[in-house]
Amino acid sequence: VWYQKHTQFPGPGRTEGNVVGYPLFPVYTAKAGGFFFVVFGVTVLLSAIASINPVWLFGPYTPTQITAGSQPDWYMGWLDGALRLMPNLEIDAWGHTLSLNVLIPSLIIPGILFTGLALYPFLEQWVTGDKREHHLLDRPRNMPTRTAIGTMSIAFYILLWIGGDNDIIATHFDLGINQITWTLRVMIFVVPPLVFVFTKRFCLSLQRRDRDKLLHGYETGTIMRMPSGEYIEVHAAVSDEERAKLLAGEQYRPLEIDDRPDENGVRPKRHPLNKARAKLSAFYFAEQIEKPSAEELEHAAHHAAELSEGYARQIESGTPPTDGESSHPA
Repeated sequence: VWYQKHTQFPGPGRTEGNVVGYPLFPVYTAKAGGFFFVVFGVTVLLSAIASINPVWLFGPYTPTQITAGSQPDWYMGWLDGALRLMPNLEIDAWGHTLSLNVLIPSLIIPGILFTGLALYPFLEQWVTGDKREHHLLDRPRNMPTRTAIGTMSIAFYILLWIGGDNDIIATHFDLGINQITWTLRVMIFVVPPLVFVFTKRFCLSLQRRDRDKLLHGYETGTIMRMPSGEYIEVHAAVSDEERAKLLAGEQYRPLEIDDRPDENGVRPKRHPLNKARAKLSAFYFAEQIEKPSAEELEHAAHHAAELSEGYARQIESGTPPTDGESSHPA
């Protein structure tokens, strides 16, 4: 953080070349000191009034009489859930047994996830071709594919975490543990893709809303009746701060491979990595809502000003608009 500085959300005066925010001293120093004393106070309070593992209340541990009821913590619960949801698969070959029911959930799945977490920033850099230094955060809606991948991963983790509590869920809700296990086995393949699709569509819808807000303003909820009898809802232009936030961020284009033939009519050979890069880039950026251009914004502002003048004249005169004036809001 000392070297790269704090990232910041878009806003007026904030660019990729500056860092607008509070200084380390005294603001962030005071915040860190406050957090320290809050944690210290809660720790002292818990040490004074809370009992941790009061075994003298539980009696001797006899597993034949009662279950411990203990559950793994959040950072291990999803691994335990993967072990519980994995079917009993084993391979016997050359006198050896390979337990896939342990190998896949405890080694392969976490290996894929943690490797993906480590490589994802470099993967997106490779897809976009952008290696510049950045100080502005992307709004989640402006990067729908990245946001959808994140929510899909969270859904996958939550389902595994729920699987780690299948015995407690069964006892508390009077359900069959096999029913819970098989339901989660199906959901682990169905829910994450659905979450991906829903999140991406939701982000694109929010992009359309931002575009409409920039071009036509936002709905104020104020209904006005004109002398002509027409009812309109008053739209107000977004503020400069909101406008800067909505227009911030860069729209990436899918990378294209130049396979045009040369002067001899021979097309260049496509490298497999370049072909995969182009497809992955299209997967990321082929579907997006274009931000309004400067000409569209200027035309929208001019049109809104004309409408406002026309309605103002109509209200003052108490007569319907003339043929040259619009009788409908933008």
